Amino acid sequence: MTILARDATAGAGGLTGMVDWSLTALPFGFRSVGCLRRHAAIQDSGFRIQDSGFRIQDSGFRSERYALAFIKRIHHDQESSFHYLIGSMNRLESMSILVAVVDSGSLSAAARRLDMPLATVSRKVGELESHLKTRLLHRTTRQLSLTEAGSSYVAACRRILEEIGEAERAATGEYAAPRGELVVTAPVVFGRLHVVPVVADFLAHYPEIDVSLVLTDRVVHLMDEHADVAIRIGELPDSSLMATRVGTVRRIICASPAYLEKHGVPAGPHDLSGHECITFEVLASMRAWVFGSGKSELSVPVHSRLAVNTAEAAIEAAILGVGLTRVLSYQVADAIRDNTLCVVLSAFESAPLPVNLVHKGQAPLPLKLRAFLDFVTPRLRMRTSRELTDITTA
Repeated sequence: MTILARDATAGAGGLTGMVDWSLTALPFGFRSVGCLRRHAAIQDSGFRIQDSGFRIQDSGFRSERYALAFIKRIHHDQESSFHYLIGSMNRLESMSILVAVVDSGSLSAAARRLDMPLATVSRKVGELESHLKTRLLHRTTRQLSLTEAGSSYVAACRRILEEIGEAERAATGEYAAPRGELVVTAPVVFGRLHVVPVVADFLAHYPEIDVSLVLTDRVVHLMDEHADVAIRIGELPDSSLMATRVGTVRRIICASPAYLEKHGVPAGPHDLSGHECITFEVLASMRAWVFGSGKSELSVPVHSRLAVNTAEAAIEAAILGVGLTRVLSYQVADAIRDNTLCVVLSAFESAPLPVNLVHKGQAPLPLKLRAFLDFVTPRLRMRTSRELTDITTA
């Protein structure tokens, strides 16, 4: 340590403060040798400033070596803390990448989803495995799966990342005022017909909230895919999720007036054996349609003349006179109002399916989510109720 002569007084004062500050870090035997501060006075107590270092003289006690070692230790601890912090941040990034890989099903799909080079994704996962000294993923040319250790680690990663996200939302004021981004998911047709108009109205009322609307007919896992709220159609399984019912939808059978004029109107479910049908739901629906519920449930075989994979295609084929199709009421409401399709066998329909708004129910509830639920719930109830009335009276 070198102190220039013209700064000798200031340097001595700085060293005095340093020695005083470091007292609590000295071993007990060193602290017992009087008060070091008393021996740090300039000149008359023997303190000498030299170009080569410094010495504190008190009864032959030399502290130059200890002081330099102490300074090095402080520097080392600061560097260690810094490197630990950087390492923790890198692991959080690697955790996010690992979760994306698992959710996407492959490294390449995760790279596309994250807009990141494939080599980077692979390297980050590899670094995480090296740090943990265990394999997290089984990799083959055709598929990717979690090891036992990987399965438990990914579950922990999801919890950690969710808690960090929750802390960030609290820090940015999402619990003090309705602001931020909401991720909302809904079935494709229901979302287009009902959710989009309501969300557009919501955005006009809440300029500080942005919405990411994901329309898909698969069930989105709210925790895994970081969605805030989902519109679900159908009976809900038991879970920790919170649900608010906003309406019901019917499962109806319909056909074009031209088809019914040519083939006749079925009087009961068993008459379907003589009709051509259009199916699109699950594999079982290509063979049979179910009527009623509970003890009165009846499964009737049908002839699937045309099988499609979307409701829109089934409805269009029915309008063209291909046959009878079974769809949800909201999917075909416009066609029924336009008299391009007619409902049949309404007396034999299964019980209506519930429509629910589902969210994770965290406490406290972010104000942006509370605002969305309070705004959307009554409007969706009104829309679904009015739609069922229109179909019934058509």
